[in-house]
Amino acid sequence: MKYLMILNDAPYGSERSYNGLRLAHWLLKTGDAEVKIFLVGDAASCAKGGQKVPQGYYNVGDMLGMVVRGNGEVGACGSCLDARGITAEELIEGASRSTMDQLTTWTQSADKVIVF
Repeated sequence: MKYLMILNDAPYGSERSYNGLRLAHWLLKTGDAEVKIFLVGDAASCAKGGQKVPQGYYNVGDMLGMVVRGNGEVGACGSCLDARGITAEELIEGASRSTMDQLTTWTQSADKVIVF
């Protein structure tokens, strides 16, 4: 099954992006799921590399890295990155600057679209 997850919220302050990434990780662990994550709005900052959080606190950048290592794909809205002053070079390894064209293609090919 092909899943597209669209995350909207900032990496911290709300747990919506965190919970979306938890679900993505577990879907990939089933072994028969294809997962793509598109980061839009404040969620674009989830893909910024070098996040430092207090010990014992979840790290959204690390969680995205787990998705990538599980063969998931991560795209971040280019306009949203620009608005937040984040360059493609600052993204975590495996995440890419993306477009609404990419989101459209991913949406059309997904069996399920889940929005957080």
